[in-house]
Amino acid sequence: MSPSTVSQASAVNRRQFLKATGGFLLAVTLEAGNQRAMAEGETVSGVTNFIRIGEDESITVLVGGGEMGQGIYTGLSMAAAEELMVPWESVKVEPLPASLSWLSAGSGGIRSRLPTFLKAGAAAREMLVSAAAQTWGVAPSLCQAVDGTVRNTSTNETLTYGQLAALASTLSVPANPTLTPSSAYRIIGTPAARPDLPSKTDGSAKYGLDAVVPGMAFAIIKHCPTMGGTLKNTPSVPPGASAVVPLDNAYALVSWRPGANTWGLMEAAKEIGGNIWNNPPGAALLDSKVFSDQAMNLLGRGTPYISEKDGDVDAAFAGAAQTLEMTYTLPYLPHACMEVLNCTVRMTPPTGTPTACEIWAPTQAPNSVLTTAANVTGLPKSAITIYPMFMGGGLGRKFEQDYVSQAIRTAMAIGRPVKLTWPREEDMARDQYRPMAVTRIKVGLDAGGNITAWANRHVSPSISAQRGRNLGSTGDNNATEGATHLPYAFGTRLIDYVVHPSPIPVGYWRSVGYSINCFAVESAIDEVALATGVDPLALRQQLISASDDPLAERTLAVLNAAAALGGWGTALPAGRARGIAVGQAFGTIVAQVAELSAPTAGNFTLHKVACAVDCGTAVNPDSVEAQMQGGIFHGLSAAKWGELKWTAGKSSVKNFNKFRMTRLSEAPVISLQILNSGAPMTGCGEPGVPPIAPAVANAYAKLTGTRLRNLPFFPGATMGG
Repeated sequence: MSPSTVSQASAVNRRQFLKATGGFLLAVTLEAGNQRAMAEGETVSGVTNFIRIGEDESITVLVGGGEMGQGIYTGLSMAAAEELMVPWESVKVEPLPASLSWLSAGSGGIRSRLPTFLKAGAAAREMLVSAAAQTWGVAPSLCQAVDGTVRNTSTNETLTYGQLAALASTLSVPANPTLTPSSAYRIIGTPAARPDLPSKTDGSAKYGLDAVVPGMAFAIIKHCPTMGGTLKNTPSVPPGASAVVPLDNAYALVSWRPGANTWGLMEAAKEIGGNIWNNPPGAALLDSKVFSDQAMNLLGRGTPYISEKDGDVDAAFAGAAQTLEMTYTLPYLPHACMEVLNCTVRMTPPTGTPTACEIWAPTQAPNSVLTTAANVTGLPKSAITIYPMFMGGGLGRKFEQDYVSQAIRTAMAIGRPVKLTWPREEDMARDQYRPMAVTRIKVGLDAGGNITAWANRHVSPSISAQRGRNLGSTGDNNATEGATHLPYAFGTRLIDYVVHPSPIPVGYWRSVGYSINCFAVESAIDEVALATGVDPLALRQQLISASDDPLAERTLAVLNAAAALGGWGTALPAGRARGIAVGQAFGTIVAQVAELSAPTAGNFTLHKVACAVDCGTAVNPDSVEAQMQGGIFHGLSAAKWGELKWTAGKSSVKNFNKFRMTRLSEAPVISLQILNSGAPMTGCGEPGVPPIAPAVANAYAKLTGTRLRNLPFFPGATMGG
């Protein structure tokens, strides 16, 4: 099908882009865009997408977000095709130039742009209809868009979109085109195969690591082995390499010899030794035991930000008949994308003062790469071209700019095009990690076992503070998301946050704070159920039914759907138990029921996971299913084995041999139910992750009588066992 035609290296400036269309180009803006200025190649803020219709009948949807397997090309092209009244199979997809692209993060690749693409399709359709009406000299109401044509309903004459494209391009863009009611959708809500999959399965897809530029050198990055260290002495060039480029806390080892490649450089780097690094003062304190002790101290003595408060919690606890207190801990986690960080750069001219820069990068943020390149090179953005490549995993890591900056600086230093790669050991040991966290939950109960007070203190390094942002009065919402705005009626409640001082760099790991807080909250709910003798599902139903949270009704429906799908309350084979959890992330509600059997040493068997999801409107149910499955696997591996420890500033994990993952033979059977609530579409790339850890922990506690409050469940595991 045509949507499988996905161009991976389409990047021209706007003036060339508009002149080359040979038909009709529609630009849709979130703000009031200046169409004349854009047509003349000037920067226009807020341009979010284009629809291009050629006189050859081609229809191309240009998408400005990074495709990393989440299905953004599919979902947004489906929306455009829906309103254009064309078969989705007739649409091609290409990436937008970087200057018109947007960040793909926060499960927002489709949800944040869906209304714009619907509007774009509808506007294009109305312009084509108006062009046909002018051609025939009839009212637009007598013209109907059908399958890439406009039909005159009074004469049955037809004109194709290609025939109408030139005239349509001269018309004004409707400010408020009429959108198709959801009840009349032909494409949205139906399964659609992702257009990027054929090339990814036959090996023809071009990822960042596949970029090839004539005459390019190869480079690898080597950082100080101790976090926070810097380069003291530039090492001598070892055999097999051509140059060493100093880069602050790292160096790039480069080769342009005949037959040079990345593997050869990794071997050559083993020959480098000597006293070349400055270790940071206090490196001995960069230790997981130290971080843990600090966090425990801050639970009691830290000065908190008040993230959410309702009522007098102290008074409620003073009047409680019983108080429960539980503390949950989670470790640092690397992103561990299958494709390591890499970036290819070509400067023009290669030496001297540059006049142009080209970058091939697997990135979640093409526009940020453009800004980084402008800052490093001093060039205007108009002289920089970005070629966004497919990503072999992003997970929040590939919108950072460290690897891009290093590649640009290396190319400028050696006067040659260069492909810079982070070896796996660097990728894991110099990540921007999911923060370690300690969270304490206190629950006050009355004589009847009802919750009258809920207090949750969360301690972790702040992603926002490390990036220089002001935390305001409520702290870092990245840290407390999933702990605040819960759909439960808790009586009085207090959620606060204490910043942990660890300098280990932290970033946006898939589902960010939700993956941390859902584990604590949903584990604590089960612990309350056990203490009060109430079924865990019934307790959640009770608390949600009494809540005035805006998502309470939808949350209850999702919870009940997962329970029914997972057979909650029905008989199980001997030696098995079920656990349940529900969570919300980025507007999407997910509940999961995990069914597992008796553990072996360092493992257990997860037989089934029943998953229910409400993402408002599922644009492509196949993508929703894939994202839920991927999220469950991702969260399961992290919960069972995922951890990264620090000893004197050095990482315990540098490759997959010490980073256990779920094997195919360990995969559970996953069943899924999508609840289309009709609400606006919300994100699906991340919300499948948070509930699996508490669902499994709750099943494990029921089966064994042992409550697992600390992740991972089985620390120290390797891929050898």
